[in-house]
Amino acid sequence: MAASPFLRRAEAAAAALRALPAETVQGRVAAASALSLEVTGLQGFLGCGARVEVEGAAGPVAAEIVALSGQAARAMPFGALEGVRLGAPVRLRGTATLSPGAGWLGRVVDPLGRPMDGRGPLPPGPAALPVRRAAPEAGLRARLGPRLALGVRALDGFCTMRRGQRLGLFAASGVGKSTLLSMLARGADCDAAVLCLVGERGRELREFLEDDLGAEGLARSVVVCATSDAPPLMRREAAYAAMTVAEALAAEGRQVLLMMDSLTRFALACREIGLAAGEPPATRGYTPGVFAELPRLLERAGPCAEGVGGAITGLFTVLVEGDDHDEPVADAVRGILDGHVVLDRRIGERGRWPAIDVLRSLSRTVPGCLAPAERAVMERARRILALQADMAELVRLGAYRAGTDPAVDEALRLGPRIEAFLAQRKEEPTLPVEGAFARLEAALAAA
Repeated sequence: MAASPFLRRAEAAAAALRALPAETVQGRVAAASALSLEVTGLQGFLGCGARVEVEGAAGPVAAEIVALSGQAARAMPFGALEGVRLGAPVRLRGTATLSPGAGWLGRVVDPLGRPMDGRGPLPPGPAALPVRRAAPEAGLRARLGPRLALGVRALDGFCTMRRGQRLGLFAASGVGKSTLLSMLARGADCDAAVLCLVGERGRELREFLEDDLGAEGLARSVVVCATSDAPPLMRREAAYAAMTVAEALAAEGRQVLLMMDSLTRFALACREIGLAAGEPPATRGYTPGVFAELPRLLERAGPCAEGVGGAITGLFTVLVEGDDHDEPVADAVRGILDGHVVLDRRIGERGRWPAIDVLRSLSRTVPGCLAPAERAVMERARRILALQADMAELVRLGAYRAGTDPAVDEALRLGPRIEAFLAQRKEEPTLPVEGAFARLEAALAAA
């Protein structure tokens, strides 16, 4: 039956509407500085965190709105501002999303989801996920899972972790954080690893991938990298992008190990953004927004919602300034995470790697994941190391005579054996947690 005149007119009108060009919301650059732009004409369409695109001499530059006022919006770019002129058009691009999936494993990407390894485009995942999102509701999250073998004896024996736990690695520069992360990426009992390198030296990326991580570690990893010369917005975005990738993999039921190096550089990027947006400097120059961003990021790691099956186990490095473990970022992070591991330069200088100070390190979930016999072995080893450290100065001065105190004699005899247990080369084969405790127990056996 022939269509009615009304239906024909309706179809023609619909076709004409579809042929119309999409409306573009556009503003202009009103002012520019080294780190940010002032944009006018978009005030009624923008919110903080919205993405825009600025026309530059070499093409469009992505930017994000970081502050709003009555007259203009302040935007910070993800790239260089060279060639951006006054009056340049600024187009609204909505909110940031990524589409990660299993096809990203083995790849190196930048914070905007673009490949950095020269291996062609990334296959899209099942869904586009917002990069900035809230943590799962506390009342609906699953509990921590069983203990997780990390493949590093010092951590498995003294700072045992559970699936979904978040642990901080606190160290000054040059104390072996990157090597320790590569050991964890290769040896941890997980389905996938996500490595986030924030503010790393550009020349070290390939060395880390090829020498430290290796082909085996890279094959089950996604590496998100923003080098030290990247704009502050790009360095901050690296952390959120890596968290989004980890969430996508965990939502598919995988056990994900997320390693971020470092939270300090993430905080420094947030400080630069806050200062450019007009926030006042507070504690040691950090703006108040930095200490609001840290929990918003870190709380996204952990167990997924009940019934999903996956979890994000997080290891976050903190670069302590001048070996000051009470500086503001370290202090704030320690209160959010579920434990801390301290790497000590003096231990590394003595030749023991990884340079983990087990006496100053703590996992808050240890009581719930150790058998009574394992806990007794760990506590005895701690007591021996503590007593050895207390008596070290007297022994060096020759002020202690063997046989004076049986407990000290035992500590001096067994301390070096525990130190040998803690030392581990990065190429050594890994042990399950039970194997690490069996080796520690053997080290404590009477000579």
